[in-house]
Amino acid sequence: MANHTTALELERDLQHRIRSFLARAPWVLRITEYKDKPAPVLVVKERVYSGPAQTENRERIEKTVLKDRGLLYGQPLRRCLPVVSTIVSSVCDEARIPLGLERFLSPGRITFRGNLPLDEEAGAKLALIFKLREGVQDMDRVELMAWRVQRFSKEEAIYWLARATLYGEAASRWARAGMRIMLGGQPGDKAILQMLEKLRR
Repeated sequence: MANHTTALELERDLQHRIRSFLARAPWVLRITEYKDKPAPVLVVKERVYSGPAQTENRERIEKTVLKDRGLLYGQPLRRCLPVVSTIVSSVCDEARIPLGLERFLSPGRITFRGNLPLDEEAGAKLALIFKLREGVQDMDRVELMAWRVQRFSKEEAIYWLARATLYGEAASRWARAGMRIMLGGQPGDKAILQMLEKLRR
């Protein structure tokens, strides 16, 4: 019965508080499924300007589209889920009241499928985590990088995401390689687990 009540509460919040932010949220976290990947798949999307549009009464509005900025699934998702939950828990409504988005990311089984609104800070942090974990096989390093990104300020997250994605293919790739070492250490370094255990507390 408790689970049923929780599901009803989540659906009520989704309809009345959360969905109203989706149309204008600068970032969106989509929880979905892909045929070739273990479910669920978390996709972080950025809202980008695509040009002016005109309504029926000739009002000009900004036209935007959502662009994929990274994926998280499988073992990296299991290891980083506490970090992702911590990051989305800070997203608030216009009255600065937390939306409680972490409730949709159950540590057991994530059953929700759909979009959740993110603010600029949460979106930048998740996009950076999702991008940095690509190609990293050591899950301790993946989780360590995630916890350290979680501790970034909004300005730091936006700056480092730009360095990792907006400076051309080669420069962005070099930046990501450097950040993986800066935030996650060298593969095999014994200090990785020690630092990770401190950050988990």
